Amino acid sequence: MSRIGRILGRLRVSTAALAGIALVAGGVTAVVAAPAHAATSITINGASGGRTFDGVGAISGGGGNSRLLIDYPEPERSQALDYMFKPDYGAAAQMLKIEIGGDTNSTSGAEPSIEHSRGVVNCNVGYEFWLAEQAKARNPNIKLYGLAWGAPGWIGNGNFWSTDMVNYLVSWLGCAKSHGLSIDYLGGWNERGYNVSWYEQLRSALNANGYSGVEIVGADSDWTIANDVDSNPTFASAVGVLGAHYPCGYRSAQSSCTVPSAASSSGKQLWASENGSDDYNGGAQAMARGINRGYIDGRMTAYLNWPIVAAITPNLPYPTMGVEAAPQPWSGYYSVGKNAWVMAQTTQFTEPGWKYLDSSSGYIGGNRNSGSYVTLKSPNNSDYSTIIETVDAGSAQTLNFNVTGGLSTGQVHVWATNVNSNNSADYFVHTTDVTPSGGNFSLTVQPGYVYSVTTTTGQGKGTAAGPSRATMALPYSDTFDSDATGTEAKYLMDWQGSFEVAACGGGRTGQCVRQMSPQTPITWDTLSDPHALLGDVSWSNYTVSSDVLLEKSGYAELMGRANTQSYGGAGGLNAYHLRVSDTGAWSILSTNTGATVSTLASGTVAALGTGRWHSLALSFSGSTITATIDGTKVGTANSSTWGAGQIGYATSQGETAQFDNLSITPGSGGTGGGSGEIIGSGSGRCVDVPNASQTQGTQVELWDCNGGTNQQWTATAANELRVYGSDCLEAAGQGTATGTKVDIWPCTGATNQKWTLNADGTITGTQSTLCLDATGAGTANGTLLELWTCNGGSNQRWTHS
Repeated sequence: MSRIGRILGRLRVSTAALAGIALVAGGVTAVVAAPAHAATSITINGASGGRTFDGVGAISGGGGNSRLLIDYPEPERSQALDYMFKPDYGAAAQMLKIEIGGDTNSTSGAEPSIEHSRGVVNCNVGYEFWLAEQAKARNPNIKLYGLAWGAPGWIGNGNFWSTDMVNYLVSWLGCAKSHGLSIDYLGGWNERGYNVSWYEQLRSALNANGYSGVEIVGADSDWTIANDVDSNPTFASAVGVLGAHYPCGYRSAQSSCTVPSAASSSGKQLWASENGSDDYNGGAQAMARGINRGYIDGRMTAYLNWPIVAAITPNLPYPTMGVEAAPQPWSGYYSVGKNAWVMAQTTQFTEPGWKYLDSSSGYIGGNRNSGSYVTLKSPNNSDYSTIIETVDAGSAQTLNFNVTGGLSTGQVHVWATNVNSNNSADYFVHTTDVTPSGGNFSLTVQPGYVYSVTTTTGQGKGTAAGPSRATMALPYSDTFDSDATGTEAKYLMDWQGSFEVAACGGGRTGQCVRQMSPQTPITWDTLSDPHALLGDVSWSNYTVSSDVLLEKSGYAELMGRANTQSYGGAGGLNAYHLRVSDTGAWSILSTNTGATVSTLASGTVAALGTGRWHSLALSFSGSTITATIDGTKVGTANSSTWGAGQIGYATSQGETAQFDNLSITPGSGGTGGGSGEIIGSGSGRCVDVPNASQTQGTQVELWDCNGGTNQQWTATAANELRVYGSDCLEAAGQGTATGTKVDIWPCTGATNQKWTLNADGTITGTQSTLCLDATGAGTANGTLLELWTCNGGSNQRWTHS
């Protein structure tokens, strides 16, 4: 707020005294009298009809996107939770959809099932119930919604649409109840269509088991279900809400939202039951449009962002999506995104149960490019809030409001978020208060903003801030003895299967990690071997060791230098593996995101058998990889394909192996091995491969540092700067002239892929002797990098973390 705004904001002045005086603060100009120039008139009519608002919220699931949050230390964990759920503090989510785990990857990891094997129910697995408890503790009125992405393989002998799955959901609701949680909504199978008779059976089962108040959402896919709802009264009575995914376009600008007439005429509440999937800062503009336009275009009464938080490491798919990022429990670092404040512009000024006012919602001047507005009124029929977005507007616009229909004509409070700003001080600002005259007032709104104009009070912006990022220190070890049975071991993130703490077998006392899924699951994404990852993606030279017990014939693995995990397609992982089987066969493997498996070394030792403990170790020193079994070095391999990454556990499909006494110790070259972010001195932004592309020839750019694998550069002994383990930073086309673009290409050892990191912070190409340069001394996101004559500019100086 400007100095004038702060002074005037403290003064009590009459309406007459303010007439014609503009209060300019935080992107809004408020005047009481109508301006002389042409303006857009908006009537806020409390007598207008409209649908009941169900809420703006977000999703925990579709992978382990919330996984690391539970491992955060205090007070950072509570601070991060407050920003998500606490009313009048941050995003203030009004609805939380949580995944009903199925032991299978569902985008960014796997969620554990409450019933890995038929009849054995454990209500304390995972972290989704914990997260829902935390949400309820902060906001008792938050609505909870459960949805399955996959299921354990015993269900219906692999058939999701089965009585087994109905019973499984009833058991899950019982588990929720044991945690003191009342589930408001329940879905079917995420993005896998629907089965009419199954939904009807589910409704009957819910009613018979005391869950008649749980509404069923169908079908968490598209709007096709509306046709059967309209034509089948029994089915229509089973389904309470129609929920579609990305009705404003998948990862789009959300400028226009589509609902077919069959859905509109169904008589059901319509939801955007999954939306967003964008970066926690970069998605702000689309979210601002979508929350408003979903109602204006399609009368959708709920907007659920995927996901709520990015609490995963940066090598997993979609590592920065949500309303905040929490990727480092070991450092306590978290960051609240711009998305949180765009969400707050609706959630802090409304509540589920409020009513939209249709005649007081629309596009400014009837022009989509000018912006949109929606108005909702409180059940007290007096208070109201109007949410305005001007994301695409080209200039300032004056809006003349007339309040009528029984609504309060008292003072209104204006809050604003500048979605074009990268300065958090410009988010969720209380800009001014205006007292209408005869129910009339005016606002001049600036382009690129979201505004909330409200008669309510009590809103607030949290002030807590987390610490800086830090590499996870080595050595690291865990015996798992202090962990509760059924929980996930600290920092260990499932990708496929379910790795949980359990009582050790093989005559060993204490707790171990056990792979709990004994059969192939009903998958949502590509099936791969069960595996789980842990640690920092910048680790390079280290030894990972662990005790391993095979419960049945099959194999178990230690993994190292695990970096990029692919989503969809092959579902592969860039990593090295030491695989051992019960027969005594062993191998050192290299895998990639295309699911190609290369054997680097192999052999046989005495049969490991089942039910017996053995010790494994996998060591990395530069390009040398060493495998050890029961204290004896059994083989080595030479590979520099993957330069840095996490450790992990893996098993063959259905192998319920156990792991104990995890140890990770640094080797020569330290934990980083020259791997980390390259940060521009002038911009404070990172050298980034746009959109995490792995396409050869992609020109690198500046972007906000987010810890992604596309920002992790390994300085090798061969003077390369590697990303993704096997791609090199290079001067495109062997270029040596100023202006040559700098891109990525598979490492070949060529001179145009060699660089010198100089003491003055410059990075020079060996072939060209030119400096790595941010084009035009740019500092903004998206500034492309090139070669240029070294000139000492801050756009040519870099820090390699």
